[in-house]
Amino acid sequence: MKSPPLRGYVTSKLDRITRHFDQVVDVKVLLTVDNMTEKDRRQRAECNVHVKGRDLFAESSHADLYAAVDELTDKLDRQVGRHKTKIKEHHHVTAKRQA
Repeated sequence: MKSPPLRGYVTSKLDRITRHFDQVVDVKVLLTVDNMTEKDRRQRAECNVHVKGRDLFAESSHADLYAAVDELTDKLDRQVGRHKTKIKEHHHVTAKRQA
């Protein structure tokens, strides 16, 4: 990323995910501009998040890169939430079965 404000914005948005789920191992973000697509979808944000036991991926395209990052983090937040719920439910069932 060339722009320090943009880098800070992406970092602050992704911090929300690590606050919700502490088992994040690695995060990779790719921001691109695709001049070949229609104007309202040129700014593209992609993110791979490696959490304990799973890889999560989300992408978003928008006319504004900041809006694309917002949408991307919302998608990732939902995926992390679902993953976290699955882990909790799985452990809960296992504990019940042993009792």
